[in-house]
Amino acid sequence: MTQNVQVSDSYWLQTAPGGAPRPALAEDLDVDVAVIGAGVAGLSAAWELTRAGRSVAVLEAGRVAAGVTGYTSAKLTVLHTLVYDRLRRTRGPEGARLYARSQSEAIEHAAGIVAELGIDCDWETRDAYTYVRDPGGVDELRAEAAAAEEAGLPASFVTETGLPFPVAGAVKVTGQAQFHPVKYLLALAADLEARGGRIFEGTTVQGLDEGEPCRVRTEAGATVTARDVVVATHYPIFDRALLFARLSPRRELVVAGTVEADRDVDGMYITPEENTRSVRTAPLADAGRRLLVVTGEHFTPGTGDTRERFARLAAWADEHFPGVERTHAWA
Repeated sequence: MTQNVQVSDSYWLQTAPGGAPRPALAEDLDVDVAVIGAGVAGLSAAWELTRAGRSVAVLEAGRVAAGVTGYTSAKLTVLHTLVYDRLRRTRGPEGARLYARSQSEAIEHAAGIVAELGIDCDWETRDAYTYVRDPGGVDELRAEAAAAEEAGLPASFVTETGLPFPVAGAVKVTGQAQFHPVKYLLALAADLEARGGRIFEGTTVQGLDEGEPCRVRTEAGATVTARDVVVATHYPIFDRALLFARLSPRRELVVAGTVEADRDVDGMYITPEENTRSVRTAPLADAGRRLLVVTGEHFTPGTGDTRERFARLAAWADEHFPGVERTHAWA
């Protein structure tokens, strides 16, 4: 990878099956539930509701899965860097167990949907690792591994990984997953529509009246009347709880390129060191190669030079995975 980073669309959006845009909502509509936002949260909720027999309308300002979900690193894991030891200390062992159970059941449920619908979304079972290279972080990882195991997860402390460089230690959790999020959501959307649900793209919501029933108003002047409304936008567009005062935007950068299949890192990795570094691979049509996905450089949008951050991330990838031909870079 060279450090002259040319930003592209995400790999997930570029390689998802195409299709004509769905029409915008042009007239008033009555449904049981209106869902605002067609990312992984909104479409998952809408699919479950449609499956339960509710009439559902999904309103999306852009296109399905083309927001935050289309730019994710696409890992499904209960291991979120360092969380279980902190939960055990602040919420008690039962709090940590409940968190672990909720995350595990979510992954199992997604795997069940993939199997039920026969979704071709590059689903792979992989082990997840949180690692450190600094020996000073080992005690914290040992505590994290013990807390995660106590919470009921298949977790352990290890010193060997599939990374091409040594680590001082890592928390390993087996049986996690990675997938192609846009292929997954497009299949979910198609099944939702086959069950009678409706999806409207290019439909910006501007107002919500929380009555009985609720009324959702769009920029084009249409009104959706619904008993219930699910707001599944990345940022809460109706800020009844003044969340804007507590929310802080965060962005991370991604560089990706092809690597020989025998150089696969055989897992999903993240470290809190070096301003975060996350590594995974994804399958490619060429069975002899895989896509290496490197994420990091988290920052608050509007602070610092994004080009410099991309250059640092690309340089890190160059150093640790020499010879990889970069094909994508996104935020």
